[in-house]
Amino acid sequence: MTTDEREKFLSDVHVGVIAVERPDRAPLSVPIWYGYQPGGEVLLWTESASTKHRLIENAGRFSITAQDEAPPYRYVTAEGDVTGIEPAEDAIVREIAIRYLGEEEGNTFTDQNLTSTSVIIRMRPKRWLSVDYSSE
Repeated sequence: MTTDEREKFLSDVHVGVIAVERPDRAPLSVPIWYGYQPGGEVLLWTESASTKHRLIENAGRFSITAQDEAPPYRYVTAEGDVTGIEPAEDAIVREIAIRYLGEEEGNTFTDQNLTSTSVIIRMRPKRWLSVDYSSE
């Protein structure tokens, strides 16, 4: 994929899978909703007490993979350093939830799940891997 194609693909709605190293076991790999606009940062919403937050904070980096699960298969993996971890803002969380659930359900989900301990983790992609089997 070209740079534009992979950034566009990552910005489309996919359940992402993040991976982050941990010292005592294999890397943690978990599905997650995320936000991304081409040229920007990957945004994750999680709780500050979560394992993924603790591991990402300690590692200072993570990777994310997004894929099409039906032929023709395509995927994009982006990795980079954490550029920020901050208390979650309602507008950012709401945008991520609406992206996956639509307006009404996304707003309801945000109202029920955004807490004072929610955080947004930011990562600017530095390295990419991508495959598009539809172009072969």
